[in-house]
Amino acid sequence: MTVEADWVVNARAHAWSFAASSGTALEFHRSLPAYAATPLVELSAVAAELNVGRVFAKDESSRLGLPAFKALGASWAVDRALSAAPARARVVTATDGNHGRAVARFSLLAGRSARIFIPRGGVHPHAVQAILDEGAQVVEVDGTYDDAVAAAARSAARHRDVLVQDTAWDGYEQVPAWIVEGYDTLFAEVDEQLIALGADRPDLLMVPTGVGSLLQAAVTHYRSGGRGFRTAVIAVEPTSAACITASIRAGEPVTVETGATIMSGLNCGTPSTIAWPVIRAGLDASVAIPDHAAVDAARTLAVNGVHAGPCGAASLAGARAVLGDPERRSAFGIDEHSVVVLTITEGADANPVRAH
Repeated sequence: MTVEADWVVNARAHAWSFAASSGTALEFHRSLPAYAATPLVELSAVAAELNVGRVFAKDESSRLGLPAFKALGASWAVDRALSAAPARARVVTATDGNHGRAVARFSLLAGRSARIFIPRGGVHPHAVQAILDEGAQVVEVDGTYDDAVAAAARSAARHRDVLVQDTAWDGYEQVPAWIVEGYDTLFAEVDEQLIALGADRPDLLMVPTGVGSLLQAAVTHYRSGGRGFRTAVIAVEPTSAACITASIRAGEPVTVETGATIMSGLNCGTPSTIAWPVIRAGLDASVAIPDHAAVDAARTLAVNGVHAGPCGAASLAGARAVLGDPERRSAFGIDEHSVVVLTITEGADANPVRAH
């Protein structure tokens, strides 16, 4: 299946590399009672469709008891942020779904209350109820996800609460950096699992992308110093919120006006300031896909035993957009022997697919 998509190649610095992760976040995650590596599922039928050697889905539908990868960053960042916070401080964040629930869960486990800001009408009611069920207060904000982020930051400053936000801006970098560190656990697991399955590296990694924090973790992991291979890392965004695609095209971070999308967790208009330099230096390409492509991909994944929400299914939709085009395939040396990893960032329970 070929997917029509907006596509941009990044003229990255091929000699650029990043310092390897310390592994501290991975050690922390492995110490948690709920920890288990999430499955890496081989999709032979999808590999045949895409005409590649092997396709694997990193299935984040049950991560630390939650239905999305966000638990990795939130757990590590909440632990770090609260270690230096006053005992009565509340935890605050903005979310378009999964991050807010994860912050609420790990705040509750730490004995703290949480206040979660969301864009009004921009989060699936199922996801809103899940946040409430974690004991958090939900505050609706008129406007976009970016407006909710600004409202959360103002509230945290006014009440001297602890802001645990998964995007960075000038003067707010440490907590988002901890969140990115937490996400590295996902890719460390992929490395170990691929070796166990007889495929020592991915030739292509597809990463659903909002503000770019998970993408930053992917790029730093696969561009870390001393690695003996170069994995092509490609971002996937909704066409209605393609801030990374627009930023690469412009050669600088830009804010785009966002619209409605079923990929609510990716409905972000501004790249994270700490993610952008890494993305600019190390990302291979970015592709923006329409909602119907994510729906079609979710259906294909379900048939193959992976029950993904639309954000997670974006990985397959993006792979179809890239690998269905001969020029795009050849640009990254993808052939019938290549190994492709799809980052399935959320399960269907996190954000049910609604047909458009």
